[in-house]
Amino acid sequence: MAFLIDAVLVLVFVLIGRRSHGEAATVAGVFTTYWPFLVGLVAGWLVTWAWRRPLALLWPGVPVWLMTVALGMLVRTSAGQGVEPAFIAVAFAVLGVFLLGWRIVAKPFARRRALRRA
Repeated sequence: MAFLIDAVLVLVFVLIGRRSHGEAATVAGVFTTYWPFLVGLVAGWLVTWAWRRPLALLWPGVPVWLMTVALGMLVRTSAGQGVEPAFIAVAFAVLGVFLLGWRIVAKPFARRRALRRA
């Protein structure tokens, strides 16, 4: 479930970005922008074994966020897509808020739920 939330939030980032730049929300256009970041997200999850502690902020949360941005930008560059410094900064900030923010919000609810089960 946590991976799905991450993937949807990356998609939301892509949709917001495309809309703010007046780009069409076609399936092909969205996919072209989305897939490099999805590759970075998957790599981050695999490298950190995020499924073991998906709500943890420092590990895996921060590395997943950083790998999503860094690998997403590298893959975009390799695919001939644009990577401007301002775009990197915006992706870094927005994906940080999205990928870490939902974990911060969810953690207390998960704790309460675990205490009720015990």
